[in-house]
Formats: sequence, C-alpha cells, structure tokens
Amino acid sequence: MPLFKTIDVNSQTTVKIWKITESFNVLKREVSLKPENETRVLGMKSEIHQCGFLSVRCLLKEFGYKDFDLFYDVNGKPHLKDGKHISISHSFIFSAVIISNEPVGIDIEKQRDKIAVIKHKFLDYECDYLNENDTDYIKQLTVLWCIKESLYKLYAMPGLSFKNHCLVIPFSSNEDVTTAWIDYNDLKTKFAVRYLEFEGFTCSYALKSI
Repeated sequence: MPLFKTIDVNSQTTVKIWKITESFNVLKREVSLKPENETRVLGMKSEIHQCGFLSVRCLLKEFGYKDFDLFYDVNGKPHLKDGKHISISHSFIFSAVIISNEPVGIDIEKQRDKIAVIKHKFLDYECDYLNENDTDYIKQLTVLWCIKESLYKLYAMPGLSFKNHCLVIPFSSNEDVTTAWIDYNDLKTKFAVRYLEFEGFTCSYALKSI
C-alpha cells in the first residue's frame, strides 16, 4: 500500500498523498464502501478513475476514517461526519487528501503542455509576472492552476471564478509558499498556500491566513 508522502502542515492539519501502483482489484480489497459508492465505482468507465476513487478511500483509512464517514453537500464539497474539514484530489497515478480543524483545499495535477492553451481561462493579474520563455513556464502555470483550484475547493461558493475572483501573489521558483486572495461578493479573504512538485506532478494546498 504505497502511501507516498505525509506532510504535517501544522498541529491541526495533515496532508497525505498516495501513489497508485495497484490494480483496481487490489485497491478494492483494501476498503469497505457504502452501497451507493459500490455502485458508483463499478459504473466508472475508466480504471484510472476507479483507482483514483479507491485510493482516496485508502487515504481516508490512513487517517483513521472510513468511506462511511465521508459525505458531500449540495455544492459537491466533501465533509467528515466528525466535523473536521477535508479536501480531496486525484490526477492519474496520484491522489491527495488534506484534513484539518480549519477550512482547507487541495489540488494535484500532472504537468502538461496543454495547460498553456487554457491559461486565458484562469489567469489575469498573474500574466503580468509570468514569462513564457522561462524553462519552468509549464510548471509555473500548473502551480497557479493548482493554487486556484485549491482555493476554489476551500471556498466552495457557486459562481466563483478562477480568473476573476482568485489572485495569487508573485513568488519565485525557489519558494514553495505564497499568499493568495479571493475577492468575491465584496468580500476579500486572504489565504496561505503551499505547493510541492514530484515525478512530473504538482500539488498545492490552501489554508485561511491568520
């Protein structure tokens, strides 16, 4: 069972990342699913998505939770029955879960060139400090996408736009932390965000800044 990485962000917040090397059948034997999730996972057409779904439940198990402890609200935001905050992400062979006493968001993405094609959909102010000629340009775009996705998951409000409402303060390639803001419905909220890169993937997680 390849638990890839555990990050103790602070005394109240932990990130766990899973590298999916198992088959669907192997993962399926490791977890117990609610009846509706049994039906859901068997109905998925892609084994990649099936394994992503099951690996998240393996991560829950690492935290001491079960599939039965997890539920989703009308906006699709996950919650734990004990009241702790949770955010979930998976991409190809990696999945990630963050659990905290405070609101949190997490995203994991594979670094791919095609992100440059859609940058106009999620970047605005950030274009002022990006350089398309940088060798790490695709990585920088992926970091920004992950940060904004993690903010979106944390905030979980219908109508929130990556481009129009989420702003990421400039940071250098040797930094793994920055500040981000959500400016939405006349309310400005500050967040602390961190990211890490591994095996061609980027993972970012966001917490409300004090």
